[in-house]
Formats: sequence, structure tokens, C-alpha cells
Amino acid sequence: QVQLVESGGGLVQAGGSLRLSCAASGTIFSNKAMGWYRQVPGAQRVLVATITNGGSTNYADSVKGRFIVSRDNAKNTVYLQMNSLKPEDTGVYYCWAMPNYWGKGTLVTVSS
Repeated sequence: QVQLVESGGGLVQAGGSLRLSCAASGTIFSNKAMGWYRQVPGAQRVLVATITNGGSTNYADSVKGRFIVSRDNAKNTVYLQMNSLKPEDTGVYYCWAMPNYWGKGTLVTVSS
């Protein structure tokens, strides 16, 4: 059974940092693109950052220069380092892996 389990969410003040982790199991993820999406109540889930199996990254414009996505294929884990956090970064962050695997999400709340 394929599982993606997120951790690292929480409450942080604006300007602070958090690091999210997503541990994958149940299949080989080293050859799959992975990434992070964010969702707030009443809105669609939106892309935050993705990383290919080769390490190429893609970011939403709103997080460029502040967030860094990385992966450790030996550990089947993808990370999201979030710096200079803003209140608008608040939401539930979901881990994603190709083709359509999702975690249950971890809540990030940034207070002003």
C-alpha cells in the first residue's frame, strides 16, 4: 500500500521558518516526481513546489526565493524548507507523488 506521511507543520510567526517532511512507502519513489501543494478553506489545492527524480525544481511565484524543495531518494523522503514565512502561506500542505499519490496533509499557520 502506497503511503505518504507529512510532518513538520505547526504555528509560526511571520518571518519564521518551518521544514516539512514527507516520508513515502509502498513503492519506489526515486524515479517519480514529488512535491508539495497547499490548500486553504474554500479554495482549490495549488502547487507550491515540485522536484523531479533528477532534481529539477519548480516553484509557485509566491514562494520563489523563500522556499526550497529537496529530496533524499535513499530515504524516500521529500522536504520543503520554508523561510521568511508570511500569513498568506497559511494552509494545509499536502505531499504529492506521481502519478497521483497524496498524503493527508499537515497544517501550517503563520501568525502576523
